[in-house]
Amino acid sequence: MKTISTEKSHGGTQGVYVSRSEACDCDMTFAVYVPPQATKGNCPVLWYLSGLTCTHANVMDKGEYRRLAAELGLIVVCPDTSPRGDHVPDESDNWQFGKGAGFYVDATEPPFSANYRMYSYIADELPRLLAAEFPVDMDRQAIFGHSMGGHGAITIALKNPDRFKSCSAFAPISHPSVSGWSKPALRKYLGPDEKTWRAYDACSLIEDGHRFPELFVDQGTTDSFLEDGLRPDELRQACEAAGIPLKLRMQEGYGHSYFFISTFMEDHLRWHAQRLGN
Repeated sequence: MKTISTEKSHGGTQGVYVSRSEACDCDMTFAVYVPPQATKGNCPVLWYLSGLTCTHANVMDKGEYRRLAAELGLIVVCPDTSPRGDHVPDESDNWQFGKGAGFYVDATEPPFSANYRMYSYIADELPRLLAAEFPVDMDRQAIFGHSMGGHGAITIALKNPDRFKSCSAFAPISHPSVSGWSKPALRKYLGPDEKTWRAYDACSLIEDGHRFPELFVDQGTTDSFLEDGLRPDELRQACEAAGIPLKLRMQEGYGHSYFFISTFMEDHLRWHAQRLGN
């Protein structure tokens, strides 16, 4: 692991780091905020997964999480959204696929299967690195994210309920198998057999028996992607049928941007902190 930068913030340290990823076969950059409480002992970990076109930097620059993370004693980890590098296959004219659009899946279709293994990177590889290099309490982990990252957070939590104490999302892609802006990506990453997509679809995972104690979702009512891309009502229906408590807040007048995310970031941090025991 190499340190790209560190800055003191609210008594803690905001760092940016890079390490070679075996899962993605490239160098991967990620950000970690370590609160001041870490000088006295290991702190719980909150993972934030970003959305389409984003890197680690979007939430780091615009998410406004550090003041409260310092108050609550939370380590906040912000990974990149896809593999990077000249050798990584891409569609440079398609913002919904390729670099910046890994969808947190392990691709099975060549040529993407060589690099686009974001599920393994987030679920297995980066946690091992984090545990080795930072003052983290890996028995207290939570996960949240935005849009494509909200999809990633919920699906990863559903498949790893013993690892995470809590899960929330801002405007998640709730049913990517049927969403107009994610179906093409799933087909290219995972192949034409739509049954294989179910492992990376929150609604399908719930239908197939995966469970999580509770979910918390904020969604803007003026989000331009609401009906076709995000489909929160379908997540609500899946949770109701499965008996999973879902706190779904429709936030009047809010869109899809970081103006929306930063407005409700405090609510999510406090919600996770309570469930992490902080």
